[in-house]
Amino acid sequence: MTGTWPLIRLILRRDRVLLPLWVLILCSLPATYAASFEGLLPDAASRHQYLVTTADTPSMVSLLGPVFGDSIGALTAQRVGILYAIVALISLLTVIRHTRTEEDAGRRELIAATVVGRYAALSAALIVTVAANLLLALLIAATLAGRGAGGALLIGLSFGTAGITFAGVGALAAQLTEGAGAARGLAITVLGAAYLVRAAADTSGSWFAWVSPLAWGPQTRPFAEERWWPLLLPLALLAVTAAVAYRISVGRDVGAGVIPARLGPAEGNGLASPLALAWRLQRGLLIGWTVGLGVAGLALGGTVSAVDEALKDNPQMAELMARLGGTASLSDAFAAGLFAIMAIFVAAYGIQAALRMRAEETGLRAEPVLATAVGRLRWAAGHVLFAVAGPALALVVLGVALGISYGGALNDVGGQMPRMMGAALVQLPAAAVLTGLAVALFGLLPRLSAAAWGALAVCLLLGQVGAILQLNQAILDISPFTHTPHLPGGDLSPTPVLALTAVAAALIAAGLYGFRRRDIG
Repeated sequence: MTGTWPLIRLILRRDRVLLPLWVLILCSLPATYAASFEGLLPDAASRHQYLVTTADTPSMVSLLGPVFGDSIGALTAQRVGILYAIVALISLLTVIRHTRTEEDAGRRELIAATVVGRYAALSAALIVTVAANLLLALLIAATLAGRGAGGALLIGLSFGTAGITFAGVGALAAQLTEGAGAARGLAITVLGAAYLVRAAADTSGSWFAWVSPLAWGPQTRPFAEERWWPLLLPLALLAVTAAVAYRISVGRDVGAGVIPARLGPAEGNGLASPLALAWRLQRGLLIGWTVGLGVAGLALGGTVSAVDEALKDNPQMAELMARLGGTASLSDAFAAGLFAIMAIFVAAYGIQAALRMRAEETGLRAEPVLATAVGRLRWAAGHVLFAVAGPALALVVLGVALGISYGGALNDVGGQMPRMMGAALVQLPAAAVLTGLAVALFGLLPRLSAAAWGALAVCLLLGQVGAILQLNQAILDISPFTHTPHLPGGDLSPTPVLALTAVAAALIAAGLYGFRRRDIG
């Protein structure tokens, strides 16, 4: 453990912006949801009707999780259900960033050559991530304390332990694989499987939901029965995953993994151009995100058809869905809300694909390529192509999958497929704006490239609570997703689509221009 404290200080210095940003944004959401419920459901009768309707609506249960009471606190505990996956994603990415990514860059080997113990690097990453999740738990408890100290603390700890659980998953994935990309892919696959298992099991009321770590937090039932013992499950899983990760970390060579990398072809003819190189670097990311969104579309599409029937007698819920979806039809509003959420994930993929250029640059792999006859714009254009075309492909697959699932439930696949594909593709310009921002930061302000993730967090925050709280339109307009036409069911106006496309193109052009003129590194 020698050297753990200096490495903790190093991580805190490097994450002095990102770490407080995601903690503060996430801790503000539960209290915001509680305040919105107070305005929409002011009396016990309306809250009970909301409870009954939500509990009987498979689409809501699959998306958010089960609901166990009709108090403001209990309804808030269900509404934040989707945020468990977000906390888990941030935690596993943080651990991988400070373990396997450092190893790929060669920095861990340099640090290990000094007076640093073999457990120090992994311990520092886990300690910082666990501490951040505990801080998040305490802040959430403080913001909800007025609604009941016990329930507030329980919902806060449920969030914190969800992040802690997947910090352990990230630590183990970093030891099993060769390369940060493979580690992220493995850990995110586990997270996606956990979400789908939780959604399917909660919809059917099956005990199988307990298999998913994402179900343990909601099963503490904050502001209802308030069960504390499920919090022991994530702690036990963290102990197991961390123990295995420590054991592997001291038994493997630096840069190696338990799962060996697949051998490449004997001849490198497939890397004859910058575009081919970009394909080789981006293909795993593209396939993973596309398959994941396709599975999500199949899983969620079948529940949309039940929304109209389930919510027809609940005007409060209908009003909430109309605000989120921007259309009068409840099923269309729910589908539009789903596409708005999925668009955030698609934008995250675009940002990740664009920032691969920065990873290649800081990893000292771009400079040898650019030292040849390959020009900067040709090299960057390959990655930009995947950062723009990749989200388009992912949205097409999402629309097709949701159209098949939803249309199948209505026996109208031919009629619903074009509607769902159009609703998916109309999200592309807004996602491209964030991709363009990432490219612009890479080209003009490379050291601030990670700020693109902060912009995504702001868009997520405005999308989740802006319409519900009826924030000032000037604030909502900060997010490009605010300007996206509300499809299916709404009117398709070409003006915002073209304007967003122009903004994205201008940002990408500015980024490429800046990269062409600045120094490498």
